Amino acid sequence: MNGTTANAGTEWTPSSWRSRPIKQPVEYEDENAVQKSRTKLNRLPPIVTPTEIWRLRRSLADVAEGKAFLLQGGDCAELFDYCNENAIDSKIKLLLQMSLVLIWGGNKPVVRIARMAGQYAKPRSSPMETVDGKQVPSFRGDILNGFAPDARDIDPDRLVQAYFHSAATLNYLRAQISSGIADLHNPLDWNLGHVGDQELQAKYTTIVESIRESLRFMKTIGADTSGSLHAIDLFTSHEGLLLEYEEALTRNLKHPSNRNVPPTRKPAPAPKVSPLTGGALLNPSIEGEEETSGYYNTSAHFLWVGDRTRQPDHAHIEYFRGIENPIGIKVGPSTSTSDLTQLLDIVNPRKEVGKVTLITRYGSGKVEELLPAHIAAVRATGHVVVWQCDPMHGNTRSTASGVKTRSFAAILAELSSALKIHQQCGSILGGVHLELTGDAVTECTGGSVGLQDEDLGERYETFCDPRLNEKQALELAFLVAGSQRGGD
Repeated sequence: MNGTTANAGTEWTPSSWRSRPIKQPVEYEDENAVQKSRTKLNRLPPIVTPTEIWRLRRSLADVAEGKAFLLQGGDCAELFDYCNENAIDSKIKLLLQMSLVLIWGGNKPVVRIARMAGQYAKPRSSPMETVDGKQVPSFRGDILNGFAPDARDIDPDRLVQAYFHSAATLNYLRAQISSGIADLHNPLDWNLGHVGDQELQAKYTTIVESIRESLRFMKTIGADTSGSLHAIDLFTSHEGLLLEYEEALTRNLKHPSNRNVPPTRKPAPAPKVSPLTGGALLNPSIEGEEETSGYYNTSAHFLWVGDRTRQPDHAHIEYFRGIENPIGIKVGPSTSTSDLTQLLDIVNPRKEVGKVTLITRYGSGKVEELLPAHIAAVRATGHVVVWQCDPMHGNTRSTASGVKTRSFAAILAELSSALKIHQQCGSILGGVHLELTGDAVTECTGGSVGLQDEDLGERYETFCDPRLNEKQALELAFLVAGSQRGGD
């Protein structure tokens, strides 16, 4: 897609969003300091490359056509402090375990995208919040201000800090993958002692043993000698909320010319890889291909626009329509069918398969009412999108004591309904989008661990929205896998 012709003759540039109205605006007090940070970011090298971005786009085209499944997960609000080896390792291992279970259930490759290495900005419903009985500016993510009540001033130097924390996180992630953290011959912690229901525990144990037996069999027959069991695809993503930052890391770069796929053709197939792993993170260009240029957001492989900022004529959609990255759009109860179809035509006028992921987040009580109409509206446009269920954001509630939480039962109910509705509509639910952590936090109630409202104070560590802990996230993968196999 050429950014200059993306929207009916309106010229696009990385900064053209500045001429549009904007939601969630940021007001910096010192414009000179902002310009200093912007200049620094403009000179820094890309964090991700066009080759990686197009590898993901081809994988998402497979997801859109039902040939693969998308697992996207990570922190609600990533902190600079999460840039440490333990935090990164725990998320890699959890996503790997979940994807193995989903592969077992769906018998297809899993595309993994982490909410990681850049998820530093968060939309807020109010510019102010109450902390210890005092009104202070809302915490808007480490890229803008600090969580401590005395650190809430917007600091433009945090733009540069966000870059270096993102780069360091991704650098360590790549190093760990190349060093074998994802080697499927290494033992994974499949401890299921938290599952109190013996029948359920037996079912989960059967799945784990099936996965282990498959790996042993592949080793026995020598099917893993290519090294594809030693590395995985793991892409990065964040909400493209702070356009000041996204613009500064948008570059006009070269890429293989055959990446432009006409609407009537399927995308070029990805290289053959192990269905268990998806292959390696990097994929070299094919020798001899000509190269052309396009605009890439080099801060992450995948970016999404949120429910609060997806107005068709506003700044965020103006920015998103010009970049080559695969993009996501949150779809909720306030999304009209006319807005949805207009958004697709704006950001993907060529109707390229795999370019757009629609991330639905209705709430367990509204999904059956709203999702079928959205599926029908999109089908009528001819767009082939990735349908992804976010069962987290529509199911947030507060306890009697005012603690924000989510119910595992509600999360599972929305996801189960989405699976059923897509089947009934002849559509494909291509993936799931979760807020989760590899740590033993107590932020969401329910699941086999049996957390209740009164248990939330044990390890309630989120700085924004509640996350599934490692046991709840893995259990959700088991339940989805079971439904994909028809509940056997």
